[in-house]
Amino acid sequence: MHYVAIGASDTVGIGSLDPANGSWPSRLAALMPPERTYRNLGVSGSLATQAQRDQLPVALREQPTVVTVWLAVNDLNAQIPAAAYGASLGAIVDTLVQGTSAGVFIGNVPDLRALPIYAVFDPLVLLALIQSYNAQVTAAAAKHQGRVVVVDLFGGSAELMTNVAVAADGFHPSDAGYAVIAERFADAMRKSGVPLRSAP
Repeated sequence: MHYVAIGASDTVGIGSLDPANGSWPSRLAALMPPERTYRNLGVSGSLATQAQRDQLPVALREQPTVVTVWLAVNDLNAQIPAAAYGASLGAIVDTLVQGTSAGVFIGNVPDLRALPIYAVFDPLVLLALIQSYNAQVTAAAAKHQGRVVVVDLFGGSAELMTNVAVAADGFHPSDAGYAVIAERFADAMRKSGVPLRSAP
């Protein structure tokens, strides 16, 4: 098994006390069989278009058997229109499906309204934006049923928005938050037949 993670600062593990081991992809990789290999391609600040340009070609060369993609919040913060975000995400997913044999797992956007950094936003406007982005995630996966799975981070968002789950910067997950995210991805993978052991 070869696992490749595509993403931004959340994928890098910013907010963890030990990003190399505490990021959610690292935690996920630790649940995989001992013979697995793992590559984290995440780049802090990455937009979906940048990940398409910079991370996707590397992922294709790696020929993974499992890929995770979690990109959206930077695009949302940059006010990228949902349709433009969806076009970039869809291109990433389509290319992974066509160019590898990997199962692809895409995280959607949690309900960010409880994060301190978003306190200045109209909560109804923010919720509508999150839902429009999540509709794009769903659409990207729906084209490839059986190969691409949406990992729901929006449902049960309260678990990710507690003081314990959010880092001191008020934005990124803490180690506790990354553990929750890793388990969400792990649960989706187990349901799709990826052999993972239970978290300790």
